[in-house]
Amino acid sequence: MQTGTWHGKSFIKEGRAHLRQALYMPALVAIRFNKPLMTKYNALTNAGKPPKVAISAIMRKLIVLANALLRDNRKWAMEAP
Repeated sequence: MQTGTWHGKSFIKEGRAHLRQALYMPALVAIRFNKPLMTKYNALTNAGKPPKVAISAIMRKLIVLANALLRDNRKWAMEAP
């Protein structure tokens, strides 16, 4: 929720620009080749979210996934097709 009288679209101006730039292309690849993330992206866009917002959500999911792998001292394992 925004405070004040402004009602335009939100955008990311500050924060971790290098992190966003580093995760953008991996998120696009994940949307294309990772079935669960593709499903999540499609669900978000079908629900009316703008594509870039949905990509940002996938970027966040990649961070959460990477943190879980580090926490559990696991390696990434792709499922067999």
